[in-house]
Amino acid sequence: MSLRVGDPAEIGGYVLEARLGSGGMGTVFLARSGSGRPVAVKLIHQQFAADEEFRTRFRQEVAAARRVSGAFTAAVVDAAPDAEQPWMATSYIEGDTLSQHIAAKGPLGGVDLRRLAIGLAEALRDIHRVGVVHRDLKPSNVVLSPEGPRVIDFGISRAADQQTLTMTGRIIGTPPFMSPEQLRAPRGVGPRSDVFSLGTLLVYSVTGHGPFDADSPYMTAYQVVHEEPSLDAVPQPLRAVVELCLDKEPERRPSADELLVLLRDLPSDLATAAGDGLGASRTRDVITLNDGVTAGTAEAVRTPEAAGRGAEATRSADAAHAQAPDGPGVPGPPGAVDDTTLGGRRPRRRWRSVLAAVVAVTAVGGGVAVVTAAGSGESDEGKNGGVAAPAPPDGFAPWHQTVLGGRPDIPDELRCVSRGDALFCGGGGVIASRLDVKDGSRVWTAKSRGVPVQGMYFVGATQDTVLGYRFAPENDAEAPAREVVALDARTGRELWSVPTAAQSEAVTHQSQDTVVAGASVVSVDGTDSRLEARDAHSGEVAWKTPFPAGARCVPVQAGTRLLAMCARGTEIDALAVRHLTLYTVDRSSGRLGSPLAVNGPVVPVGVTGGRLALLRIHMEGTASAGYDGVALADPAARKVTYARLARTYEGTPGMARGTVYVSGQTGRVTAIDPESGHEKWARQTPVEGASGPAGGDRALYFSSATGRVVALSPSDGEILWSTDPRVDGLTGEEGSGPRVTVAGGALVVAADKNTLFAFDARKPPKSG
Repeated sequence: MSLRVGDPAEIGGYVLEARLGSGGMGTVFLARSGSGRPVAVKLIHQQFAADEEFRTRFRQEVAAARRVSGAFTAAVVDAAPDAEQPWMATSYIEGDTLSQHIAAKGPLGGVDLRRLAIGLAEALRDIHRVGVVHRDLKPSNVVLSPEGPRVIDFGISRAADQQTLTMTGRIIGTPPFMSPEQLRAPRGVGPRSDVFSLGTLLVYSVTGHGPFDADSPYMTAYQVVHEEPSLDAVPQPLRAVVELCLDKEPERRPSADELLVLLRDLPSDLATAAGDGLGASRTRDVITLNDGVTAGTAEAVRTPEAAGRGAEATRSADAAHAQAPDGPGVPGPPGAVDDTTLGGRRPRRRWRSVLAAVVAVTAVGGGVAVVTAAGSGESDEGKNGGVAAPAPPDGFAPWHQTVLGGRPDIPDELRCVSRGDALFCGGGGVIASRLDVKDGSRVWTAKSRGVPVQGMYFVGATQDTVLGYRFAPENDAEAPAREVVALDARTGRELWSVPTAAQSEAVTHQSQDTVVAGASVVSVDGTDSRLEARDAHSGEVAWKTPFPAGARCVPVQAGTRLLAMCARGTEIDALAVRHLTLYTVDRSSGRLGSPLAVNGPVVPVGVTGGRLALLRIHMEGTASAGYDGVALADPAARKVTYARLARTYEGTPGMARGTVYVSGQTGRVTAIDPESGHEKWARQTPVEGASGPAGGDRALYFSSATGRVVALSPSDGEILWSTDPRVDGLTGEEGSGPRVTVAGGALVVAADKNTLFAFDARKPPKSG
């Protein structure tokens, strides 16, 4: 769309080329930066520029939007909320919107549908973690880019929606994709409103129409609040997940993190899944059947046929408790009878039982055994005889501790390292905390009040210094978004801090852009243009090394060797890193060695024989779908060897004692020889979504965010023992680092909600 008479020639130094669209709050332009990079500039309409409350909200929103990773959204690259006419520039995303695609090519199915669902859930996860609620998630706000689905316009829609504070009665949104609470009380809308909208988008994507479509917006709004969704054309088991998202009550919907676990367990070919899910019965009945069944326990749903019979048996009881929804709602048509079929108050988090059912059914459909509470042929949860481990420190007794940071509303998993009797942990709203390994007592805690980056937990510790991350609060646009902070190990006193701004997730697929190398700490500077080394305790700069031309780098600790892993800046900007380069880094001078090219995308997992082991990421179109190869890189010898894997493995990677491990979401752990790529052994465990390994030649420990731990024999994967969940949580994010810290014979386990607990590896908690 060409520029119009009266449109500015440039905004904030960005030269405008065309109009991309215009809405009630602003106009979006295609523009170019000085280097020629395309960006989308959103210019707020003049009438809102005079509204100081709008400016304040928009300013806060821009600050929050900067903290979204950009992997699943349009990343903010520049903004001027205080300009005469406020504006925000984001990365330009090329591709049709979901609405354009459906109109031109019809509904989605199969792998494309599953990829869209997971991509949108990942986007909501990132948006919600920075305190943003989109509030207008609809087909025209989803762009199907070559790299995967992207959510756009969350910044303006949030800021515009704040008008409800001054414009009483105005409802912002699109009725077919709005949540009931948006129509009832828009001021109280929270993150689970977006989950409802995501459910409507999935129905639209697979059918071409929304689940509440009617002849008029008024009737559509009425059906959103009062009626059950129309889901007959949605394939099973996707329908099971969609119904959870479309629950009328927000607290009974899954969060974005929880939704990701549900979606990842769906079969890849959703187009043919209609007859392979939970049977023809409605998911709501299966939920009633399985209330009280915990995730990972699939006893109540053995087969689709059994699920159908149980659902029929409970349908009448469910209907007997039907009642009208709470709150004022949207009034029905004159003479209408409110026949809403939302059942009585079922237990909160009821979707967890459906998670167990979905995992059970999809695993059976894929030929994978699911370990139930009664065990399986491959596991024995009742062993728990411990392992041959050293004795824990003198005076040790099992303990449980919660370490809250400066943002207790955003509890996170911690990660820990041990130094003698001292345990140092950090993550989320906790820069770092020191605890006593023997009893878990806290010596000190340094807090961060900002919003943490997904998966970025802790840097590490030297003998006298602890290093962690601090994140800026949403309302402080002047503070660095992320800093590396050094603390005195004995007192917790802050020694120094420095901004860091690496693209670690894009380069290494890990949220770790700072490493401890001996008594030094190596990080990426705040401009993302060079590596910097400092004395960990004093902060004195030892050296600064610019990135190679056109590249951005991340430090990687490979045993005693320090490496720089670099990618082309253009590929990072396009979120399509395929060409990587490794350099050795002289730890005393920072000088880079000769370049070594590595075929990407890859994720480093460990070191064997002095070589860096990397798993090659398997791509399906533009989406990652597990690992299909392993590479061993020796930068000193300038040699890389590659080996293909027998199949693609999905899950969380790790490495211990020269063996690569992948832990799947359903609990299967596979050991792989990095030299040949051959599978050494595979073992089905009762710990779903585990990360690991931690340990050594006697036992390997894998643990999930629920605090559940399994000990495996390194030689053949035999289950030595496993424990029950310790906290009410899900399995955690895929790709997460090990949660178990070995402190002599004591195991310290990090779990959801800032929970830590420790026990003797020789006497693990009894299962069951």
